[in-house]
Amino acid sequence: MAVSSLNHKSLIVHGPILEYILEENAYPKEHEQLKELREITVKKYEKKSVMNVPVDEAQFLSMLLKIMNAKKTMEIGVFTGYSLLGTALALPDDGQITAIDLDIEAYETGLPFIQKAGVEHKINFIQSDAFVVLNDLINGEEKSSFDFIFVDAQKEDYMKFHEKVMELVKIGGIIAYDNTLWLGSVAYKQDEYEKHSEMPESVWRNRDYVIQFNSFLASNPQIESSLLSIGDGLTLCRRLY
Repeated sequence: MAVSSLNHKSLIVHGPILEYILEENAYPKEHEQLKELREITVKKYEKKSVMNVPVDEAQFLSMLLKIMNAKKTMEIGVFTGYSLLGTALALPDDGQITAIDLDIEAYETGLPFIQKAGVEHKINFIQSDAFVVLNDLINGEEKSSFDFIFVDAQKEDYMKFHEKVMELVKIGGIIAYDNTLWLGSVAYKQDEYEKHSEMPESVWRNRDYVIQFNSFLASNPQIESSLLSIGDGLTLCRRLY
């Protein structure tokens, strides 16, 4: 299958290399329900399907969760739930995921596959503005109780999200931010827009938010962080205090 038809959002990895990673490593071990969810998302949402994480990123996060022995996690931004299902499959049977998104229709697209995989009992989906839920959790004695928090939401809000989730993740716990390479635009100068016409205008419109957030994380003494060139960029932050 050609990379152009994969609906994979990486412009970071050279096309043939990316195709090799997916075809030879990621796809052969993709869980059946994840594969079905990925395919129905592409069919129903077409270009918007890139809002789900790519297969290789989901598998990386699954392994990370298992290494961490994570049991209590959160996902901010769900869409049809590819990463959510991957997380639910990775957690033990008594694991808990708080999943937050305003778009319940997209979540319900993925729900049959979550149910078929037998992991719905691990998920508490909340249809709400994320900041309302985060404030309720902070005020409801949930501070420093989450092992892992995955953030894949509006990029202009990442700084605000960080302030909130730092109160909720355990010391030593992990926060993962998606899209921190923003289709590679973070490495280009603003006046190079015409040279990279393959990128939507919305990417250039929001790139400054991502650049500022990346700089903030790199100099933040409360965390140690690593920006990975997987998918559209994934930054892992470990809370130090």
